[in-house]
Amino acid sequence: MIPLTWYLILSGMLFTIGAVGVLIRRNAIVIFMCIELMLNAVNLAFVTFARQLNSMDGQIFVFFIMTVAAAEAAVGLAIIIAIYRNKATVNVDNINLMKW
Repeated sequence: MIPLTWYLILSGMLFTIGAVGVLIRRNAIVIFMCIELMLNAVNLAFVTFARQLNSMDGQIFVFFIMTVAAAEAAVGLAIIIAIYRNKATVNVDNINLMKW
């Protein structure tokens, strides 16, 4: 039996890697993948606590988070592809569509 703290440490490390990736990287696709990594880290924490507390609440939250993440992936990738077609880059420093 693996202790609860190991899962939480892994979840924290995954979330930290994702947060650092969002802050440091400039490629929109890599930032997008880091956000997904952060969502999966939260899912791992929810499942860990649900298992520890013998409750289904955490797993229900994970189900909804995965649904939102799938919708986010579809819409986000469509937006990234549309921006790439207009600007020929996915570097967030070069994308200034909202500026006058």
